[in-house]
Amino acid sequence: MLAVAGTGELPAGPDWAYEFKWDGVRAITHLSGGNLRMYARSGAEITIAYPELAPLSGQLRDAVLDGEIVVLDEAGRPSFTALAERMHVRDAGRASKLAAALPVTLMIFDLLRLGDTDLTVLPYADRRDALEALDLAGPHWLVPPSFTDGPATEAAARENALEGLVAKRASSVYRPGLRSPDWVKVKLEHTDDLVVGGWRPGARELGALLVGVPGPEGLLRYRGRVGGGISGAAETSLLAALRPLKVAASPFADPLPREDAKDANWVRPELVVEVKYGNKTRDGRLRFPRFVRLRPDKSPEDCADAG
Repeated sequence: MLAVAGTGELPAGPDWAYEFKWDGVRAITHLSGGNLRMYARSGAEITIAYPELAPLSGQLRDAVLDGEIVVLDEAGRPSFTALAERMHVRDAGRASKLAAALPVTLMIFDLLRLGDTDLTVLPYADRRDALEALDLAGPHWLVPPSFTDGPATEAAARENALEGLVAKRASSVYRPGLRSPDWVKVKLEHTDDLVVGGWRPGARELGALLVGVPGPEGLLRYRGRVGGGISGAAETSLLAALRPLKVAASPFADPLPREDAKDANWVRPELVVEVKYGNKTRDGRLRFPRFVRLRPDKSPEDCADAG
């Protein structure tokens, strides 16, 4: 069952429950006769990639679970960057080594079958009660909480720098394979003012901005490539401001990734733009960035706190 994207206010009322949105990989887990098999949303089996989850079959022998696989950082927050090293591994030896270095946690948020009983026909509230009654907790799996206070859940997600939250209708049944308005996902976006250090062409003359924050010796620390949100009118304004600033050398302190630096036009780091994004990787890169507007009222020095 899939969630629809929230477009306005968080759903509210006594028939709604709220969970944190985990930045990981969705997985359906089948437990039967002491064996565990896991499947991605695509239907591909991914069991071999996560050997540290196999002992879950000793705690629960016959069930089907829905959840999210995450790698937690030192602060206990999901790191999609770290998880990316685990996602596509299909070699048992390499998976075992990575399990020791970058262990995953399975966030179990739904119970679809228990023994011979199909729970998908039950309301969400009843499935959650049944799931929590199993008391599933182990070194690499847990049942994250469900809440009844939407604004408080959103505030907690923001405070802990989580990706967002999911509102679920307490009376709704589980509809496999369907994207249902009974589940509403709300991503919590962040906004920073960043300095433009160059741009790359794309289908248009300005395909993406290359942005950063002030670093040592007047150079920029790279924060990523911003291609979304640039309308035709915004492109015209940006190019008018950027062309007079063109220089021969990169203003970034470190070399950029090859795909970002290819055909780049470098500029003096003077122009400030506002950017929305989902979250940041461990090395400070923006995830899902979108251009919002030019900030002629800001100087590069004003962007130091965005680092």
